[in-house]
Amino acid sequence: MTTVSTHALLRLVERNPSITGEEIASELVPPPQFEHASFESYRPDPEYPSQQAALDRLKTFAGAWRAAQRPGGFFSRKRPARIELPGVYLDGGFGVGKTHLLAALWHVAHGPKYFGTFIEYTALVGALGYANAVKLLSGARLICIDEFELDDPGDTMLMTRFLSELMAGGTRVAATSNTPPNALGEGRFAAADFLREIHGLASNFETLRIDGLDYRRRDTEGHAETLPDDADVERAATALAERGHRVSLDTFDELIAHLATVHPSKYIKLIEGIDFIALAGVGELDDQNAALRLVAFIDRVYDAEIPIIASGLPLDQSFADDMMAGGYRKKYLRSMSRMIALTTGELPPHD
Repeated sequence: MTTVSTHALLRLVERNPSITGEEIASELVPPPQFEHASFESYRPDPEYPSQQAALDRLKTFAGAWRAAQRPGGFFSRKRPARIELPGVYLDGGFGVGKTHLLAALWHVAHGPKYFGTFIEYTALVGALGYANAVKLLSGARLICIDEFELDDPGDTMLMTRFLSELMAGGTRVAATSNTPPNALGEGRFAAADFLREIHGLASNFETLRIDGLDYRRRDTEGHAETLPDDADVERAATALAERGHRVSLDTFDELIAHLATVHPSKYIKLIEGIDFIALAGVGELDDQNAALRLVAFIDRVYDAEIPIIASGLPLDQSFADDMMAGGYRKKYLRSMSRMIALTTGELPPHD
């Protein structure tokens, strides 16, 4: 790096955050862009009637749930006409509003309730241990799982067991699964895969299919923006810091090495209070574990809506070709879309 003054800059690699189970659970809420998501603010596309049908069905799902929580519950005179399954699965392509609907359901539910991605829940179990994680979330009225990962058999089995215990205690579950952006229909609808992988729980889920156009295909066109060299990144970062922003500046290699020392459940604390992230010397990763840690990190950065300034290789090209041809292709495609949005300043809304 150059000798440009960096006295006002922060370094992520110097942060070693700690986080309690209660703090992790407190972060299990919809991301900022869905803080006010509601059924009323969802705009179904009239060209795809399944969007309106899913909206109507979720309203009924929530209404019957509230009826069950009133005195007399399902045995009162106001008992709904149909028996509600404890789980609902939103099955649709990328960019049809699944996350908006999931967040809307979360907002109308009575607490305790939790909302997070599949990765966040597995990180919770990893940080606390299985028994402590079950204990922490026991008694929840609703658990929302966005982007249920279907490409890791071990994690899928873990989450199936985890949800089985919670649902046995009366918890209701709403989920979506990960689908790739701009992948020419690959994995566009994953209901069969989802129900097969959660086998023992499948009979507890009602599937709501949501058709529609992938309005975010543009997000994977082109590449992430990059500055000409490391000195430009330092100058840009310093200028932002001098204007009062909290800016971190690290080399890409140092950040990747540091992520290996921080549990993914702590990534949210790693970027706490940061307004801009500057990375110098982005390069290609040839280690799958490092690449998956970067995916988890980018997810947290994206949810926090923190722009990235970088030099070197365009950030979305940091995954080696053999990785893109492997089992985690969907994760990498989603992360690439987010990297492009984070570096271009065009942070798109979620599903």
